Amino acid sequence: MPVKQELNWYKIIPEIDKIVEENEFKEEELLEILHSTQEFIGYIPLEAQERIAKKLKVSPARVKSVISFYNHFTDQPRGKFEIAFCKGTACYVKGSEKIIDRIKNEFNLESGETTEDGLLSLEVVRCLGACGLAPVMTINGEAYGLLNPEKAIRIIEHKIKKASIEEVQMK
Repeated sequence: MPVKQELNWYKIIPEIDKIVEENEFKEEELLEILHSTQEFIGYIPLEAQERIAKKLKVSPARVKSVISFYNHFTDQPRGKFEIAFCKGTACYVKGSEKIIDRIKNEFNLESGETTEDGLLSLEVVRCLGACGLAPVMTINGEAYGLLNPEKAIRIIEHKIKKASIEEVQMK
């Protein structure tokens, strides 16, 4: 389910313009422009894509095609905890499908989505390069392996609980 996020376009548009200008308005710098934009906003919403296209004098479809081609880019807000679950051969053979289904059911989350509360995002990926730990997932880049459905859920719930405690302590 897409997360609704209010953005301050009065601050974002000048920053996008600055990013494009720093890259000399060159289409061949599109990847760098997209990286910088995503780093600034957290994702690349449609409005930002259109602004980049306008400044580079390319079609919005060109910008969108680059975003959709590269896994690193997203046009949707990501959760506080970005879960990447491997569905490569080693993980698949060791039961990744059951674990993925359990995560989807437990958190009402599909691959490519973020929970309504903005806490979790799930991406099912082809390989995380940690076949010896199969089945494996990462949360914000930290690997967790030798998983089963219960262990995966426990790890995710622990992350959520820990974040909640830290948030209360900071108030």
